[in-house]
Amino acid sequence: MPNFSKNPNSSARLLEDSAEAERLLREAEERLREAIEEFQRRQRTAASGDHPPCDHADDSCVANAIGNLCQSFLLSYGVRVGIGILLRAFKLARRQSYSSLLDLKQLVSEKDLIVREEACRIGLLFGGFTGSYHALRCLLRKLRKKETPVNAILAGSIAGLSIFALDDSNRRRTLALYLLARVAQCAYNSAKSKNKFHFWGSHWRHGDSLLFALACAQVMYAFVMRPESLPKSYQDFIQKTGPVAAPVYKAVRESCRGGPVNVAFISAYLCSRGKSNNVKLEEFPPIIPCSIIHPDTNSCVAHNAKAASATFRKTFPLYFSLTFVPFVVLHLQKFMDTPARTCWLAVKGAVRSTSFLSAFVGIFQAVICIHRKIALKDHKLVYWVAGGIAALSVLLEKKARRSELALYVLPRAGESLWYILVNRRLLPDVKNAEVALFCACMGGIMYYLEYEPDTMAPFLRGLIRRFLASRISNPGPSSNRTASYTYLQTLDAMKKPKLQDNREVETSTPKQYNLESIPGL
Repeated sequence: MPNFSKNPNSSARLLEDSAEAERLLREAEERLREAIEEFQRRQRTAASGDHPPCDHADDSCVANAIGNLCQSFLLSYGVRVGIGILLRAFKLARRQSYSSLLDLKQLVSEKDLIVREEACRIGLLFGGFTGSYHALRCLLRKLRKKETPVNAILAGSIAGLSIFALDDSNRRRTLALYLLARVAQCAYNSAKSKNKFHFWGSHWRHGDSLLFALACAQVMYAFVMRPESLPKSYQDFIQKTGPVAAPVYKAVRESCRGGPVNVAFISAYLCSRGKSNNVKLEEFPPIIPCSIIHPDTNSCVAHNAKAASATFRKTFPLYFSLTFVPFVVLHLQKFMDTPARTCWLAVKGAVRSTSFLSAFVGIFQAVICIHRKIALKDHKLVYWVAGGIAALSVLLEKKARRSELALYVLPRAGESLWYILVNRRLLPDVKNAEVALFCACMGGIMYYLEYEPDTMAPFLRGLIRRFLASRISNPGPSSNRTASYTYLQTLDAMKKPKLQDNREVETSTPKQYNLESIPGL
């Protein structure tokens, strides 16, 4: 009997060890492939003397640049349009208009599906950067007659001007700050790998969760106390996701600042909810009570549970679309082989991510309600602390996703701080400063991608190689095939299929895919 009780644990450990071994094997194969490709490049450079050859084999430089431009444009355009169509389908299904799902006029009409301009702009951003980057690399090779990291930095920086494809300066600033966080991550990993320095606590198992908590604390504080410091789209997303109405947040903000609360405004809001007769209103309240924050119910527990479930229903279509569409577009061959499994993994990932966000909303509201039960006066730091505590829900996400979420929210916090410092005249308000920052960051990103790829997060490295620099990871075959080239082909042919129980690991480990395998490209 004891042997049977131990078998499940030993089997689980065996599966975990097998998954870890396969992950390490994939990483070793990737590093070996990169080393062999670098060796081949140096061989070609030495053979050509003072003129280092380009990495696009028999294609001309112009054809290579145009090909990369078109491929990246079509991929990014397809991802954006696919997400828009899927969200539109969820919207029609929510209205119980199932027959309209088969009506293309309602599903993809320009009146209801307004994504064409945005998809074109995103396509021009990705495609323009890719095409111009490859063209500049070839040009710099010929002008400087050598291949150095300076070429990658200059080409990435100049190609970064494609950010002008986005007409919204707030979106450009958000993207620039996101890349700044990524460059800082690469620089830190590079310095740490060379034993130059590392931050105290960098070895912590949940250091990524701590970074996410700090970033969320700043974002939620800014949303409640300084909403103008966040992008309008981000404000709308938080407002629609949460259960508290905008007039209530305005009253909380005025109360924390010690100013008068617009009683008529709050009264009108409560009247619309049918609760004005049961709430005592003051012009200078020390704290906004729970009866105003959630007038529909007197129970804080019921309110928080309802808020979490409502958040799940509202955000599941979005997370499913963001999980399913990019996977289908970027891994078309894998989707064609196992469509049912792809859908299942998309549903599973969407449920997990939606549960995380729902728990975030419920915990944030719970902290606010608890504060009102034990305190007589409100304080703005309560919302900073509530955001940090609610961010612990990120532990529901996969370990690999936590650092990505932290580096996604961190630029939002930085953007809020940027706005506050500029508004207080502590920083100069330079026009198009976000463009210069984006260009500088892209130069750094392309340097680390080509010369220190191990310092980049696997997710980011795979995404950039897939979208922005597809032919860096898939160079064309050389006319002189050496033994190392033959070994690369053999290495690709010897890849073993994964175990069925561990296939989920593939979704969190980016690979190098051949764009030419996608029909039509």
